[in-house]
Amino acid sequence: MSNLDTRPAPTACGREASTGPVRDLLTARQVPLGESTVVRRLLPNLGRRMVGAWCFVDHYGPDDIADEPGMQVPPHPHMGLQTVSWLHQGEVLHRDSLGSLQTVRPYELGLMTSGRAISHSEESPGPHARYLHGAQLWVALPDASRHLAPAFEHHPDLPVVTAPGLRATVILGTLDTATSPGTTHTPLVGADLALTDGADLRLPLVPDFEYAVLAMSGRVDVDGVPVEPGSMLYLGCGRPDLPLRAHGDAAVLLLGGEPFDEKIVMWWNFIGRSTEDIAQARADWTSGTRFGEVHGYDGDRLPAPELPTVPLKARGRER
Repeated sequence: MSNLDTRPAPTACGREASTGPVRDLLTARQVPLGESTVVRRLLPNLGRRMVGAWCFVDHYGPDDIADEPGMQVPPHPHMGLQTVSWLHQGEVLHRDSLGSLQTVRPYELGLMTSGRAISHSEESPGPHARYLHGAQLWVALPDASRHLAPAFEHHPDLPVVTAPGLRATVILGTLDTATSPGTTHTPLVGADLALTDGADLRLPLVPDFEYAVLAMSGRVDVDGVPVEPGSMLYLGCGRPDLPLRAHGDAAVLLLGGEPFDEKIVMWWNFIGRSTEDIAQARADWTSGTRFGEVHGYDGDRLPAPELPTVPLKARGRER
């Protein structure tokens, strides 16, 4: 998925001192995406830039797109990150410059590792399902992995952890004893937690990880804090477990990982380490080199916004 902001602000991120257990409720800002989709952007946030290596979180829907084009994101570039497509309803057709053509359906993992350079498009197929509901997430690649060759993975069958009132699908990383087949480059976890009405449990966590919980549907009390759909609760580090209580059937995404060791600069659809990294990526996309070509999308590719006039400098993970 692309950041379609025509004036994207540079986002300076990197490791900070580990944060002990906290309850920081993050509110989203509304961002238009394509012709008929509006997303709720939770990361980067005014006060919180990353959760482990997770650096970008959009939540969208459920939207009735029966008479709409749905998601229409033209070809655009990425470098230095992974994209994670996750759906509860609807379908997204993925095309990329490697030649991948894949429809991603609910509870299937679409994982694209940009490495040094890739371009892709995402669209609701036609005809498409009536409702579209999901999340799009980015994972920052560490310096040792950010120049790797690009790759795309599709995993339709993911491991599941169950407990009374809980069905947890492991998207990336490891939860309890279940490990996703998706490729990771830093210690992290992403899991979809489906909770039944009245579920009251404590989910085991890794104390060295920092965590956040994104509410997808229904209402869940997370460590005693009500979290409504489209909002995210940042939890910090140092937790051996997490209390969850559902009021009605509900679903949340658990995101976590070791605090990211490196400072990064995120601008538009690129993650680099310096102004020069970003400027070169923009120039390469504009000139039609390095990022390849997406075949089959009916429309023009996205032009790159203008770079800001000030240097892009990493200053840390928080505001």
